[in-house]
Amino acid sequence: MADTTVATRATSAERPTRAERTPAARAALARSVLLHIVMVLGALAMFFPFYWTLVTSFSPGSGLSSTPQLVPAQPGIDAYVQLFSELPFMRVIGNSLLLAVITTLVQLFTSATAAYAFSRLPFPGRTIVFGVYLATMMIPLQVLVVPLFAEFRAFGLVDTYLGALLPTFAAAFGIFLLRQAMNQVPVELDEAAALDGAGHFRIFWTVILPNIRPALATLAVFAFMGSWNSFLWPLVVLRSPELQTLPVALAGLQGQYTTQWDIVMAGSVISILPMLAIYLFAQKYVIQGVANTGLK
Repeated sequence: MADTTVATRATSAERPTRAERTPAARAALARSVLLHIVMVLGALAMFFPFYWTLVTSFSPGSGLSSTPQLVPAQPGIDAYVQLFSELPFMRVIGNSLLLAVITTLVQLFTSATAAYAFSRLPFPGRTIVFGVYLATMMIPLQVLVVPLFAEFRAFGLVDTYLGALLPTFAAAFGIFLLRQAMNQVPVELDEAAALDGAGHFRIFWTVILPNIRPALATLAVFAFMGSWNSFLWPLVVLRSPELQTLPVALAGLQGQYTTQWDIVMAGSVISILPMLAIYLFAQKYVIQGVANTGLK
């Protein structure tokens, strides 16, 4: 006990007081405080739209013609009740969930296998093919909508789930992300597995994939988020109301002359919740995956 007291006093004696701090230390402290203030203000600025959406969804009959309140005077869940009772919203959520899950699983498979080929299998023109494939990331979807729609109509895929899914099955970003992650895995592990008689499939399944789990989780979050928030292609290819996805249905809630903003915001809150849950669950893997794949 006495030793602890002596050590505490010694530490307090060695710690410089405010008057004893050098100008450089005071400047560093001021910069740190200013940085924290800016970060808090930035976080509040980014959080405010979500808070505003939530408040509006619990404000019955709210609109943009009146001054909104930060705290609703008479909060209620009428917008949520009306959203599910008067509209087939459960079917819409099911459609988006189905497309997002299938897109994520297929994109993980295609991206991982293609990334393994670009990372581990030497073949003529590998660098050129990979560069050309990455160049497709610079082509926006708006440029491809018309030829894609004409092609899908010729094959009878318009207004079908398969028509909405096919363009999302492969992604250049996913291949790039997983290839970078595979490049971090030592080649010596492949050689050791090959000495034990393992082929490419076994090396891919037992050596490569377990070592790139953070990158796989990152791609899964991005793929799910991209499909869940996709608007343009489902709007073009899905015509039937029973096949509508969540972003298209939310856009349909806005009328030409009047809009019930409380219902629109209630739908927006529901659309945010799955992405928020997935990101909170995979946050550690996402940060680790982005950090690791950015080393080279």
